[in-house]
Amino acid sequence: MIKQKILIVDDEEHIQELIKFNLENNGYNVLCVDNGISALDTVKSQKPDLVLLDLMLPGMDGYEVCREIRKDIYISTTPIIMITAKSEEFDKVLGLELGADDYITKPFSIREMLARIKAVLRRTENKQEYVFHKFGNIIIDLEKHEVRKNNNKVELTLKEFELLKILVKNKGRVLTRDFLLDKIWGYEYIGETRTVDVHIRHLRKKIEDDDKEPKYIETIRGIGYRFNIGE
Repeated sequence: MIKQKILIVDDEEHIQELIKFNLENNGYNVLCVDNGISALDTVKSQKPDLVLLDLMLPGMDGYEVCREIRKDIYISTTPIIMITAKSEEFDKVLGLELGADDYITKPFSIREMLARIKAVLRRTENKQEYVFHKFGNIIIDLEKHEVRKNNNKVELTLKEFELLKILVKNKGRVLTRDFLLDKIWGYEYIGETRTVDVHIRHLRKKIEDDDKEPKYIETIRGIGYRFNIGE
């Protein structure tokens, strides 16, 4: 089983060590940094499953780190729990408004921290499983009906998006042309399965780096298509 990766961002070494020790004992893979700039770089390069983010940091405070994470489409869904000595309601509200998923005030119990981490991971995992998919340089947001390639929005027709969605939701499975035709165009559609091929060709031109040698939408000769996660 792959361990979930948690990034601790705190400039107090003893706090870092305490949290790291308890997280590792509970089966998590733990990364640590002590400033905001390194935090942002680490989230981009390591893609942690969750960030425990202190507010008072050198270089870039926790609020700014949270704001920058939420602005970047490639890491914007990273779960964030803010940890701080500040207990004023204004600080909590500001953190949540900037996109934090939860807020813990020091001092806190280890049991409370672990419970909050599990709750946030469970909540965000369920949401991302259904609405948000990343494959290499492709990001598909089912909730917003939006596709991005290299952070640039890809314009798809409604049928193209529906076709991509059903392929992604069934990634790794071979879907026949008849199945796709029925699901996207409906049972009463009188067109030919060639309609599916035409839309697949257009879709490949928009999302593949090389539509002649696609790595995402694979043709299964004589049957249909399969969506692969790429290299």
